[in-house]
Amino acid sequence: MPDAVNTNNAEHYTWGDGCHGWHLVKTDNLSVIQERVPPGKSEERHVHRKARQFFYVLEGTATFDLGDRVLILHERDGIEVPPNIPHRLRNDSVVDLVFLVISSPKSHGDRTNV
Repeated sequence: MPDAVNTNNAEHYTWGDGCHGWHLVKTDNLSVIQERVPPGKSEERHVHRKARQFFYVLEGTATFDLGDRVLILHERDGIEVPPNIPHRLRNDSVVDLVFLVISSPKSHGDRTNV
């Protein structure tokens, strides 16, 4: 039987400059990660060839570059990113950004910077 999972007991990793991630679900077919991005930080623009992702903002505001569009996601906003669509998430605000990224199949190892 699975146990409850949260950022206190999930596998933790760091990325970029001061960004954090917690693997809430980590299987080959499904990945659920909670991430925290400090103000002014971002990820590199990239694509996934196989993974379909859904980003859901828990706290803060995300600026999302999706293809040739720029979208602002507020708390309780989400967006689906199909495979092969260039995207980048950044935090242009003055408070931490906390969000979930759900990927199927897993996105690790399926990323190409563009």
